[in-house]
Amino acid sequence: MTLNPLQPEILFSLGPVAVSRAVVTTWAIMAVLTAVAWLGLSHASVRPGPVQTILETLVLAIKGQIEDVLRRDATAYLPLIGTLFIFIIVSNLSSTIPGLKSPTAHLETTAALATIVFFSVHYFGIRARGLGGYLKHYASPSILLLPLNLLEEFTRIFSLMVRLFGNIMSHELIIAVIVSLAGLFVPIPFMLLGLLIGIIQAYIFTILATVFIAAAVQPEDEASNSRIRKAV
Repeated sequence: MTLNPLQPEILFSLGPVAVSRAVVTTWAIMAVLTAVAWLGLSHASVRPGPVQTILETLVLAIKGQIEDVLRRDATAYLPLIGTLFIFIIVSNLSSTIPGLKSPTAHLETTAALATIVFFSVHYFGIRARGLGGYLKHYASPSILLLPLNLLEEFTRIFSLMVRLFGNIMSHELIIAVIVSLAGLFVPIPFMLLGLLIGIIQAYIFTILATVFIAAAVQPEDEASNSRIRKAV
């Protein structure tokens, strides 16, 4: 096993396309989550069973968090934000299963997630404010800030990508080194800490994504006030 976090572990090839372990794990996680959602909700009733109850509680909790940030109904944003949170938290914790590594410990996975957030921010912003109104906010409060506002769009998404990758990758790397040096049972406290790190990082990623969307969809006067508050 390689300890190079930037080198993908290739499992097989489909013609000229190399398929890495991270890709296989990602698709496996998506399949499991889809199956759980289908099993829990395909026979939904007013008297829910245990799986339906857990899923409904989770959805309501995520929706409440989104509404606390957006200050508006979260129905339109719940599919994106909720899916991001559930996928990231399961991906982060998947390394606790023997033989698996977290897909989010690979830069290409976090880059894909950050790219989804990047385009979603613009989509929701244009839908809420119109193309002209959305583009106008890049020149607010002064046209002189246009280059900085444009640069901010890329730097914050880059930061989102690197933060998740760095935290998950570094933890897995530390665990691998400790196991190779000290044996199997010594890293158990670090693995328990990894569970907490995985949950926190999933929460931070999705909350930041929600904050970025909130800044894009809010009216221009509220956006100006928000920038003034941050400056102060």
